[in-house]
Amino acid sequence: MIPSSKNKDFQNSDSCTVDTNVSIRMRDGTELYADIYRPKQDAQCPVLLMRLPYGKHVPAYRSMYLDPIRAVGRGYAVVVQDVRGRHRSEGQFYPYINEAQDGYDTVEWCGSQPWSDGNVGMFGISYHGATQWLAASEAPPSLKAIVPGVTSDDYYDSWTYLGGAFQLWWISQWMLGFAENDIGKGYTERPKKLEELDQMQNWLSDPLKMAKHLPLQDMTAFKGKSKENDLCGYYYDWLSHSTYDDYWKSFAPKEKFHNVNIPVLNIAGWHDIFIRGSINCYQGMREKGGTELSRTQQHLIVGPWLHAPLPSPNAGQQFYGRSASGASIDLHGMQLDWFDRWLKGDENGIDSQPTAYVFVMGKNEWQAEQTWPPSDVAPINYYLTSNGAANSVRGNGKLSSNPPSNDEPTDHFKYDPMNPVPSLGGAYLYGIPGVFEVGVQDQELVEDREDVLVYSSEVLENDLEIAGRVKLNLWAKTSAYDTDWTAKLLDVDELGRSTNVCDGILRARFNRSLETECFVDPNQVECFSIDLGFTAMLFTKGHRIRVQVSSSNFPAFDRNLNTGKGPGDSQIVIAKQTIFHDSRHPSFINLPRVNR
Repeated sequence: MIPSSKNKDFQNSDSCTVDTNVSIRMRDGTELYADIYRPKQDAQCPVLLMRLPYGKHVPAYRSMYLDPIRAVGRGYAVVVQDVRGRHRSEGQFYPYINEAQDGYDTVEWCGSQPWSDGNVGMFGISYHGATQWLAASEAPPSLKAIVPGVTSDDYYDSWTYLGGAFQLWWISQWMLGFAENDIGKGYTERPKKLEELDQMQNWLSDPLKMAKHLPLQDMTAFKGKSKENDLCGYYYDWLSHSTYDDYWKSFAPKEKFHNVNIPVLNIAGWHDIFIRGSINCYQGMREKGGTELSRTQQHLIVGPWLHAPLPSPNAGQQFYGRSASGASIDLHGMQLDWFDRWLKGDENGIDSQPTAYVFVMGKNEWQAEQTWPPSDVAPINYYLTSNGAANSVRGNGKLSSNPPSNDEPTDHFKYDPMNPVPSLGGAYLYGIPGVFEVGVQDQELVEDREDVLVYSSEVLENDLEIAGRVKLNLWAKTSAYDTDWTAKLLDVDELGRSTNVCDGILRARFNRSLETECFVDPNQVECFSIDLGFTAMLFTKGHRIRVQVSSSNFPAFDRNLNTGKGPGDSQIVIAKQTIFHDSRHPSFINLPRVNR
């Protein structure tokens, strides 16, 4: 979707009326509360709805996703609602499970009000994107279009887990926010929780304390005096459901794409934790949407962004130029143009535009594509090779465009869960400076380790542009019953500075399926397929391509203790890892090269 040059703001209204804490009754009698912004005149207008768990009264959440005053000026009413069990709204909060029915009920309430013309759209990012997809999966008649940003097609893979590994840092920090908020309410409502608040502050004093805690199943920061009083009981449920089972499928949007019959504008960021899920939504709906309209009118905007509502042009240590920001492309205006087409029926040409508007890193330019990945992608393989000592950047690991023609010595390293490779950069939600840096980061600290294998190409003689999903096929064996395999794709500039492009992780027992655990046979060679996610990147002439391989990425992911046991385990086993790259076991990274 290409940015519009039209300026329609404030042409339909001179003033705004605001009603706060309006009660909306759900089908089970629970009262959810919303703030409503609408034009002061009596004329009916379409409605834009955002449902969130973080507080409709908080300015950043109220205005940063889509400014309600600007939307009112464009002739919309805006409804911002606290979801069930959060802030003003009644009921018990449990992520995801009530959002489909509550979303349906709220959409239809919005469509039936005297100030509504019956057409409803939804907007918002992250969890607010989840509330959109879950409502849309129920096909409420009044819902005509949605704009979910940086969200996912399911809440197991690429949300709570990735490749079977638990996303420890972001999940624990997310739960901390909910727990702290719930305890905070206890200051006036339940003074007995003062002790729990003190305990929570103790956990917060050390950013890595939660990550280091073993076993995971005994995270005392979330424990109440009984299971019914757990601060975040769903945390323990998520650990218990470590496979993509019926629990996760019951509220996964991708399982109900066939019910979704409306146009969708998907917004994503290359350095956002949900980049896989966001693009999976776009691609999944184009294939499985419930109507021709919903299949053909799936649009996608991807910037070089971290997880943010109106993202800046900075991602970690990388500045992509001012044109890369959400403000520069007028992300709010693009959303309003989308709603103008599908809620008001404006013939503004959006339905005939290219469906993808994507920022290509390295080139640092926006490109419009009919579909994404673009049709002119021809994959190319770069093969891992070495003389048996690829350990660290000082080793002899190389990437070659030619497959191995004979036997080669294997590479080895030891993975000690008590000394994991630290998380450094990547597509994650947020970090803490000096503890966990996100986005694009110099990899010198990581590449100096002996338990990180480093493979680099020769200097590129020509530009190489890639667009699509990156995968590493890794032939390996481990001495353990289970372990993790991690991989990063990197760009190395003329001065030798190495920065991350995309990365992935695979818990070995999920190599065949995320639905069923299949433990490895120690010391048996197996081919592991590691998904590094999606990217659009230009490796420029004079740079090199690099791949890192290891077995941990902590605290972004929980440490695999190599025992094959569950989250209740605290025993540690050191694993001996062997990587193969000979003619019978050609390990390689598959890059989606663009032919232009």
